[in-house]
Amino acid sequence: MSNGTKERAQAKKVVQQQLAKERRRTVTLWTTVGVVAVLIIASLIGWGVAAGQEKDTAGKLTVPPTAVDDGTAFARGSGPVAIDIYEDFMCPICHEFETAAGPAVTQLVDAKKVTVRYHPIAILDRYSTTEYSTRSAGAAAAAAAGGKFFEYHEVLFANQPSEGSAGLDNAKLIELGRSVGLTDASFADAVNGKTYTAWAAKVTDTASSRGITGTPTVMVAGKKLDNPSAQALTAAVEAAGK
Repeated sequence: MSNGTKERAQAKKVVQQQLAKERRRTVTLWTTVGVVAVLIIASLIGWGVAAGQEKDTAGKLTVPPTAVDDGTAFARGSGPVAIDIYEDFMCPICHEFETAAGPAVTQLVDAKKVTVRYHPIAILDRYSTTEYSTRSAGAAAAAAAGGKFFEYHEVLFANQPSEGSAGLDNAKLIELGRSVGLTDASFADAVNGKTYTAWAAKVTDTASSRGITGTPTVMVAGKKLDNPSAQALTAAVEAAGK
């Protein structure tokens, strides 16, 4: 074989080796790209699933186990006359009614004349920067699940924030719960985890469908009191019991 032939053969061999090396590099590159792409897609899918689960949890309708009246209210007493009280924990007039008529309600309950159904609804979120009406109604539902609705109901009104404010934060709502015996972690978890947020929206919608347009709305034996007061409430109960 001549020198020229040998040189051409060596050159050809070098070219083939270089091409083979390039092919291996290309395969490695695309394999790496493929692996990265798979990891990115898997991460996106995982994020999407996690986000979906979080959304489902926040939006899931959980009805408090102690709720009555189609899951919209919490009962106190066992008397024959039904009193329905629709209230918003940010409503100052609700607070005034509770202060003025609360003792009369307690007397009627203790006398076994009435069953009071409290309907916490959320119609004043626009007067809070943190949707306090919804958050407090949800916290009250969590308190009901812990067997302390009425006690929590009282302490919420005793610590009512002013309209237009942020309202009580979750830490304060949980602290108030502890003050009435709600020391189990499930109460704090329900407040922080918004367990009853969807419920608060549902009962507010139900109240609207029943013609409730403001708070407090007080009904005795299905009849609305035009001017709720302790005297009017007691008189209506006496009339309904005859």
